[in-house]
Amino acid sequence: MSVNNWWQKDCQSPDLKMAEAAQLHQNQLTKPQGALGELETVAISLAALQGRVKPAVDQVALTVFAADHGVAAKGVSAYPQEVTGQMVLNFASGGAAVTVLAKQLGASFEVVNLGTVFEVPASDAVICRQIAPATAPFDEQSAMTEDQLNQALKVGAERVEQAMNEGAELFVAGEMGIGNTSAATALAASLLKLPVEKLAGPGTGVAGEQLQHKLLVIQSGLELHKDQSEPVQILRCLGGFEIAAMTGAYIRAAQLGLPVLVDGFISTVAALVAVRMQPQAKKWMLFGHQSAEPGHQLVLSSMEARPLLRLDMRLGEGSGAALAVQLLRSACLLHNTMATFDSAGVSDRDD
Repeated sequence: MSVNNWWQKDCQSPDLKMAEAAQLHQNQLTKPQGALGELETVAISLAALQGRVKPAVDQVALTVFAADHGVAAKGVSAYPQEVTGQMVLNFASGGAAVTVLAKQLGASFEVVNLGTVFEVPASDAVICRQIAPATAPFDEQSAMTEDQLNQALKVGAERVEQAMNEGAELFVAGEMGIGNTSAATALAASLLKLPVEKLAGPGTGVAGEQLQHKLLVIQSGLELHKDQSEPVQILRCLGGFEIAAMTGAYIRAAQLGLPVLVDGFISTVAALVAVRMQPQAKKWMLFGHQSAEPGHQLVLSSMEARPLLRLDMRLGEGSGAALAVQLLRSACLLHNTMATFDSAGVSDRDD
């Protein structure tokens, strides 16, 4: 197998016997069966993914992948392109929303710079994996070369491997990149064969004529690359370095047997690409929230994904998933420490 198609390698399989054991354990807890709803489902899913009756998500690895997009020069964002690099520095200094939440969780946190137009000084707080200052504008040419795509995919895989080596029980990928809602919308439209109008949203806050302009730019890119049918090539033509890195991370996590918690619209599009490239990866994905981006619900529905939260967030960064970690921890705590009917001396229902 070529090093350039490593993502085709088989993924791990969840432990179905452990899922059965976890279900039996749930049935013995002092509550009506199913009374905790999705919290029960999540705990059982984690048991299968982690191969233990009593799962845990104490050790969380949260990586933000940052990169600039050539399409940002077309005026598709409400913010200037230098914001990507500036936000990398904000992540590094702990001032961003996701860094606040990561600290609250006690999660290991890192920011990976895959290429920003605004120069980010070398620092111990930023992992530099610069591929290029930005992708090419996808409405004029392919966003990435084959080599650039492979580099980005491997960066994602590398960070998952590092997380595994450090004992992570859950991996969360966040993203930062001015213009990346345009890239994600283009990817979703191409993969799902849906009109851009159904998927495109405000992103950083565009509206009115600027939103219509954004739609035209995305549509132009879709027309240019309409002959592409392979998911990996669609990613190369329309995606971004950070989206490709998340895609690689999701696939590698499934190959190594590490559950992932998927964040918002852009992260979910990366998850969609990952599943199209390697269908087995879907089994290792949990979904943190449904964002306010119009296309997010459509992408989630296409994957038959049930998000844990709906708070109308559209920040990205991994922030919604970070909030959902608390729900996963509560699900595990209830599953692992509630009394059983026998231990509490409580009468079970009559069969």
